[in-house]
Amino acid sequence: MKQFAVIGLGRFGRSVALTLAKMGYDVLAVDTNEEKVNGIMDSVTHAVQVDAMDEQALKALGIRNFDVVIVAIGQDIQSNILVTVMLKDMGVKRVVAKAVTELHGKVLERIGTDKVVFPERDMGVRVAHALVSKNIVDQINLSPDYSIVELMAPEEFVGQTLEEADVRMKHGVTVLAIRRGNDVIISPGGKQIIANGDVLVIVGRDEKLKDMEER
Repeated sequence: MKQFAVIGLGRFGRSVALTLAKMGYDVLAVDTNEEKVNGIMDSVTHAVQVDAMDEQALKALGIRNFDVVIVAIGQDIQSNILVTVMLKDMGVKRVVAKAVTELHGKVLERIGTDKVVFPERDMGVRVAHALVSKNIVDQINLSPDYSIVELMAPEEFVGQTLEEADVRMKHGVTVLAIRRGNDVIISPGGKQIIANGDVLVIVGRDEKLKDMEER
C-alpha cells in the first residue's frame, strides 16, 4: 500500500491528508504548528510537529521512504520551494507541490517537481463554471485543453439511448459514466437509456464541453 506524507496542514494540506487517510492509506502529517498537528493526530497514521526546513529532521522521519510527499506549504513560497528542493535531493520517489501563482508553478517545474497543483486556481475555475452554467455539476481540468465534466443530462437526451444521442460523433465528447442517484454506471453501453436527472460524466476538449454545457 502506498504511503503518503503531507507537509503543511493549512486547508489544502489538511484536506489532502484526511481524504487519503479515509481512503485507507498510511499518512504522515507534518507541520510546525502544534495546534494543527494535534487537530489531525487522531485521523491520520502519524502526525508530527517538525520544521520542514530542517533537513535532518525530515531525514529522521524517514521521508525518503514515502511513495509520495505532498508539499502543501502555501503562505511561505520560499519555504515551499526550498522544501521541495530538499525532498528531490533526498531522492523522494514522487514530490507533489502546491503552487500559489503561475510563476511559482514554473519555478517548481524547473526544479524537478513531479506534479504541480494549483488548488486555489483550479477551484476558482470549477466554481466559475458552476456559476455560469445551469447544467454543470463539477469539472476537473486534465490539461490546458481537456477536462472531465459532470453534467446534468440535457432534456433532449432524456429517453434516448447513448447510441441514439450519438454524443461522441455529434458533440465530440465521450461519456465515461452515468451517475443516477446513488448508483454509478461505469462505461455505459450504447443501449443505455439516459433518464431524467442523470448526471453524465464526460471527457473532451474544453470547447466541446462548453458547447454541451450550453445546451
